[in-house]
This record gives sequence, C-alpha cells and structure tokens, in this order.
Amino acid sequence: MTRPASNLKINGLQFRRGSRVVLDAIDLQLQSGAVTAVLGPNGAGKSTLLSCIAGLLRPERGSIELDGTSLHSLAAMQRARRIAFLPQTPEIAWAVDVQTLVGLGRIPFQGVSSDEEDRAAVARAMTKTEVAQWAERAVTTLSGGERARVLLARVLAGESDWILADEPFTGLDPSHQFEAAELLRAAADQGGGVVLTIHDLTLAARIADRVIIIDDGRIVADGSPQEALTPQILRDVYDIDAQWLEGTPPTIAIHGRATRG
Repeated sequence: MTRPASNLKINGLQFRRGSRVVLDAIDLQLQSGAVTAVLGPNGAGKSTLLSCIAGLLRPERGSIELDGTSLHSLAAMQRARRIAFLPQTPEIAWAVDVQTLVGLGRIPFQGVSSDEEDRAAVARAMTKTEVAQWAERAVTTLSGGERARVLLARVLAGESDWILADEPFTGLDPSHQFEAAELLRAAADQGGGVVLTIHDLTLAARIADRVIIIDDGRIVADGSPQEALTPQILRDVYDIDAQWLEGTPPTIAIHGRATRG
C-alpha cells in the first residue's frame, strides 16, 4: 500500500544547550518516499535535529511544519501517529516480553484502530524484523543486536507516515544491518518518509536518496550521496582522505587521515 505524499518543512531552526548553540539556522524540506541520511561528526547536532523534528525538543527559534501544520500545534498522540521515533540509546526498564514491547508501537492508535488491526500490525512488524520467534521471551534476555531488531519492530508496528531513526544500525552485525536498512528502504518505497542518522559512510551511500551533512550545528552539504559525500567535504568535515569506487552499488574507500600539504 502506497501512502499519500507528506512533507516536513524546517525553517530557521536554532537550538541551544546552555550557552552552546547546537543547531543554528537549519532550513530543510523533507519529502516522503525517500530515505534521508543525516551525517556528521560526534556532537555535530544530528540527534538534536531528529529530536526536534520528532517534537521531543522545542527549538529556541524557527518552525517545523508537518504538511503545512505547525508540529507543536498537534496533540502528542496525534503527532505520534504521524511520526515514529527510534532513539539512539533506548531504555528497557523492565523484563517485558518481546510481543508486548513491539505492541507499544500501537499506543498512539488506542481508540483509533481496532484490536484486530493492532494485532495485525504487530505481527507484520515482528515478521519483517524476524523477531517473532522471541515473542514470549523477556527483552532483557536478548543480546544487544537482538534488542535493536525488537526496537525497530516497535517503530515499524506504528506504520507511521514518518520514521526518524537515530543510529538504528548500532549493535547489529553486518547481515542484520543490511536487513534493517532494507526494511527502512521498503518503508520509503511504500511512500513513507525515513530520516536516519548514521556514521557508516558506505552504508549511507548505499541506502540513502539524500544525504545531509551537519558540522558544528550547520548544514554543510545536502544532495545525493555523490553530491554530498565528495572527497573535499569528507576531508573538511571528517579530516579523512576518501574516494568513490565504481561498482554496483558504488562504495566509498577511506584511505586514512587527511594528509596535509
């Protein structure tokens, strides 16, 4: 099922943490039907940007609109039905079983969807992420990578218009990284919007339609992977020497720290 088109518009976003400006003059228009990867060094502001877009943080200045409506004018449950958020370091506070945890992704739909619809959405998400075999196991007994898959299933169970994922591949082995990437790719191909933060340059180049690079709270590159991840930008932002290698898909070879002439 293809979703109706949706867009997020960010204008003049500024966010401070104490006296430090974490995000400064961020202007973006994000379209559904695409995977957008947000990259940048540690502390660049990537996670803060996602938290602002999710409505979890209120910026000092600027505005965020979801399909022409101010994000902060929406009730929390209404916003949660439209935007699902996967934090970088989610906490699991008690030994809940896997099926129950995945079902938490349906909380925003209470009173809107039927029990049958909720159960079907949970089952679909658990099947997609291959966690159904752990349905009755306590999440606290799973490995870090297994928990990451369960938490991704919780997000997918919401079947929201937008998925915001902060480092969703952390803790996953390479095989499950690709599987998770394909699930997010499929969500975009079905008309959803996917915005994720990621450190792996090659994986970003492989799955993203659009790459946004943030450095010191500002956008320094925005375009296709080939346009944004140029050798010069990677040198300026990450202090590395790298180049594109031809192939299917193309990959980025990192040669080491940037050499200084």
